[in-house]
Amino acid sequence: MTVILEAAGLSVNFGGVQALDSVSFSLSQGELLGLIGPNGAGKTTALRAVTGMVVPGDGSVHVGGRDVSRAPIHERVRLGLGMSQQLVRPFRSMTVADNVTLAAGFAKTRAPLAALFQRHRADEKRRALELLDLVGIADAADTMPAKLPLGYLKRLEVARALALSPHMLLLDEPLAGLNHVEAGRMADTIQALNREGFSIVLIEHNLGEVLRICSRLVVLDNGRNLSAGEPKKVMAEPAVRAAYLGEGVGNA
Repeated sequence: MTVILEAAGLSVNFGGVQALDSVSFSLSQGELLGLIGPNGAGKTTALRAVTGMVVPGDGSVHVGGRDVSRAPIHERVRLGLGMSQQLVRPFRSMTVADNVTLAAGFAKTRAPLAALFQRHRADEKRRALELLDLVGIADAADTMPAKLPLGYLKRLEVARALALSPHMLLLDEPLAGLNHVEAGRMADTIQALNREGFSIVLIEHNLGEVLRICSRLVVLDNGRNLSAGEPKKVMAEPAVRAAYLGEGVGNA
C-alpha cells in the first residue's frame, strides 16, 4: 500500500527528559493504525511531532512524500493532516454547528485579504451539518457545548478535525472517559470513517476496541519503538504484555 505519512527517527527532549528516542512509524493509504503503549510511552508527543506542535531534535516527517519536518502547523494541515485532541476544548460561546463551521472555513485564511469580503458562510454551515451527521451528533447542532455530555464533545472534536478536509486523521484517545456503550459506538464511528476512505492513526487505551477495529499496531514504551504488526500477534509478544499490560495479567 502507498505510505502517506512517515515519521522516522523522531527524538524529543523536554528539559532533560527523553520523551521520544528515535521513534518511527508510518501510515498507509486506507489504514486504521493503532498507536498504543502505557502512560508516558510517548504516543501523544509522537503525534504532536507529526503535526508540528512539538519540534523534534532529530528525525523527519513526510506527508504524502513531502518533507514537512520544519514546516509550520498550518502547512501540514493543508497537506491533509487533521488531529483531534485528547482534551476537548470547543469554543464555549458558540453552538456545536458554529464550532465546526469555523473550522470548515479554514481554506479562506489562505488569502486573508480576500477573506475580508467573504461574509456568507452558507457552504461552511452546510458542510458542518454534514459532518455532524457523519459523526452522529446532528441533533445537537444548535446546542451549546457546555450542555453536552462528554460523548458528544468527543464527537464534536472529531467533526472539527474533519472540517479541515484531511486525508488522514490523528485521533488522540477519543474513547477516554466514555462508558462501555459510548466507547463502542465511538469506535464504530471511527471504523466507519475509515471505511469512508480516511486513513487514521488512533491513540487509545481501550485495548478491546483497538483490537476490534485496528488493522495494525505500533507499540511504544518509554519513548521507544517496542513492536509493530498484526494486532493479535503483537499483543501475544511477552515484551509487549509486560510493558503494556503489566506482569502477571494472564489473559486479561
